Amino acid sequence: MFDVIKLENGISIVTEKMASVRSVSLGIFIKNGSINETEKTNGISHFIEHMLFKGTEKRTSKDIAEEMDNIGGQLNAFTSKEYTCYYARVLDTHIDIAIDILTDMLFNSKFDNIDIEKEAKVILEEISMYEDSPDDIVFNELQKQVWKNSPLGYSVLGSKENVSSFKREDFFKYINEKYVGENIVIAIAGSFNKEKVVDMIKQKVLSMPKGKPNLEANSKYIYVPSKVKTFKDIEQLHLAIVFEGISIKDKHNYSMSLLNTIFGGGMSSILFQKVREENGLAYSIYSYNNGYINNGVFNIYVGLNKSQLDKTINIIKREIKTIKDNKITKEQIEKTKEQLKSNYIMGLESTSNRMSSIGRSKILIDKIKTPDEIIEEVDLIKKEDIDYVIDTVFNIEKMSISLVGKVDDIKIENL
Repeated sequence: MFDVIKLENGISIVTEKMASVRSVSLGIFIKNGSINETEKTNGISHFIEHMLFKGTEKRTSKDIAEEMDNIGGQLNAFTSKEYTCYYARVLDTHIDIAIDILTDMLFNSKFDNIDIEKEAKVILEEISMYEDSPDDIVFNELQKQVWKNSPLGYSVLGSKENVSSFKREDFFKYINEKYVGENIVIAIAGSFNKEKVVDMIKQKVLSMPKGKPNLEANSKYIYVPSKVKTFKDIEQLHLAIVFEGISIKDKHNYSMSLLNTIFGGGMSSILFQKVREENGLAYSIYSYNNGYINNGVFNIYVGLNKSQLDKTINIIKREIKTIKDNKITKEQIEKTKEQLKSNYIMGLESTSNRMSSIGRSKILIDKIKTPDEIIEEVDLIKKEDIDYVIDTVFNIEKMSISLVGKVDDIKIENL
């Protein structure tokens, strides 16, 4: 069972003890990502994430890495559109070290100019790496268009121009506005003494100002059906088909997960069986749902030979029409429920997965469900719920398409 403590400065501490484990995972979640940026600051949240590993007043970047290695711990971070997370996983005997390192990084990072210059080069290489990855480009270019004129369309990495232009004062100005108590959740899961851990965290974080909460992610942004093609001199063609989806707050969120599992979420799914197994048109084909606080997209990806494009799209459209006309049987729904529950419960046997689950839920929707509550919600999914999601998401008028490859002679408007 989890507990939530709200400190005077707005920081929330979420704890969950797990029996029969000897590890503990700690995550600091900041409700700040690319969605909170402007055109000029796009990329700064991700840059800050990098800089917090470059050294503090009492630790060099090498010290940070060595201290974690010396205790066999894991330390990492990531930035998404809606939040940033800094996290560690250690043996329960070393939780004090993990807390000290993470809070030291959060409060005392130096942002030396020479480190900023070096890390800008690293991030520019990271951007180049993604630009060389067509299965990333195919979605990124489409995201820019379907969320046109809204911050949801911004890349988490930012532009090369922005990354090259950020100065030391830009980082501190942004941190002072966004890295405040009202935007922070600290999540701990695993083996630990709750009173001691909470006291240790309080001593480290109570000096942080309360500040104002970031509200950009709470907006409902307009989805714009789009068609995009990007030329890349590669042999394979990469195809993305996207529909407007549902948010993580929507009451049909678990129904969306169930539909995705049936339609394209695994080897027994409709798309995998029809496109790959029956017709041999692609090696890689799958679907997944991107749920944001108040928005969402449902994504289909295919890597294929250019000559198979029309046939593949026709099969996908045919299967969408079939599922809209005939829906899904109750028997298939019940079978998939068991698959969903098994995947979820087995995933929660990891302290890092459980920490991530409670931290993400608290920071994004300010609500945490127990595993039993989630299983109950999955069990309560009815055929009418799946029918509703099918009719809502699979709207051909809102279908968006993106292509990456040798696309000059492809008339994407005809697709």
